[in-house]
Amino acid sequence: MLAGYMLVPKSDGSQTTDPQRDALLEAGVDEAQLYEDLASGKKDDRPGLAACFKTLRDGDTLIMWKLDRLGRNLHHLVIQSTTSPPTASD
Repeated sequence: MLAGYMLVPKSDGSQTTDPQRDALLEAGVDEAQLYEDLASGKKDDRPGLAACFKTLRDGDTLIMWKLDRLGRNLHHLVIQSTTSPPTASD
């Protein structure tokens, strides 16, 4: 399964997920497997990303428009990418 994650750092309406959504759909991600957050990437509490991680299973692929959607800097990216998604029993 392909899952897509979108992040827009401003929730004031000045930015949209439209370009990210279009790219993820074009890459083959099903609309039902798109997850988004409308918050600063500095926040560790991102419910959309947490929900996305919960759906991922071995062999699934997480796709983002840009890598900076996952982590705000190298340290944060390493933490996010090495933290195992919850298992179905969590």
